[in-house]
Amino acid sequence: MTKKNKVNKAWVNRHVTDHYVHMAQKDGYRSRAAYKLLELDEEYHLFRNAKVVVDLGCAPGSWSQVASQKVGKLGLVIGLDLLPILPINNLNFIEGDFTETATLNQLIEMLKGNKADLVISDLAPNLSGVKGVDQARISYLVELVLDFSINYLKTGGNAVIKVFHGGDFDNLVKTARSTFEQVLAKKPNASRSESSEIYLLCRNKL
Repeated sequence: MTKKNKVNKAWVNRHVTDHYVHMAQKDGYRSRAAYKLLELDEEYHLFRNAKVVVDLGCAPGSWSQVASQKVGKLGLVIGLDLLPILPINNLNFIEGDFTETATLNQLIEMLKGNKADLVISDLAPNLSGVKGVDQARISYLVELVLDFSINYLKTGGNAVIKVFHGGDFDNLVKTARSTFEQVLAKKPNASRSESSEIYLLCRNKL
């Protein structure tokens, strides 16, 4: 058996025995990632009074499912991703590249002059396997999300942004703290222990 086949077999075995995968199937979420956001919301009440939510990197849609449930029919949820997704109730979806100006302009237009109460981002680049290159790509995306939050998040609004431990982590936290009253690094229980992902919980935009 090749190394690749061994890795694939291990992934499949972990997936079919995963507690959160089973919960997602039972609860109707498109992926186990829903429970990362639900856990953060349970502890920090991210969706309290949130009516306008922007979900960056939303495919396959589990965070958008949570957001749509939380804000209800009177709220506005805008999801964006390079990949197409199946429709979700109350979700306004943009298929596009967040790094491109045309896509950003489409997102801004969809806000209709409103600012977001909450920005949630599970964005991650396609990884090359070259550590320095991948860290630069990840940092660039996080910087774009922070820049968007600075400009299009209401005063007092919150953001949840996926980052990875790496060389630029401290600088990204420093940037976030210049914009938000509180910035916490959180790893929800639903985040796999072997993953280096962590979420910046940015509270109360100044």
